[in-house]
Amino acid sequence: MTNNAQTNPPVEFGPADLAALGEGHIAYVRPVRSDEVKRLFPQAPELSPGLDLFALLSASGAPIMLADSRDVVLANAVAQDLYPVSLH
Repeated sequence: MTNNAQTNPPVEFGPADLAALGEGHIAYVRPVRSDEVKRLFPQAPELSPGLDLFALLSASGAPIMLADSRDVVLANAVAQDLYPVSLH
């Protein structure tokens, strides 16, 4: 009898490896305040502070879209054949 732990050592995954597993299939819906939009979406125009928005991010964290409605972000994910999951 062979011990698989000895012949197949465990594989270590880093955060980037785990993020890449869902790339192109999973998108994250995350609530954001307008104050933090520039960090996620550097190309975004200046927004009034204190607005509650929703960001759609790829599995690796790359920004896809920003909207003031969670439903709009979810619909965009589905339209792009992405499985949306929520981050809190």
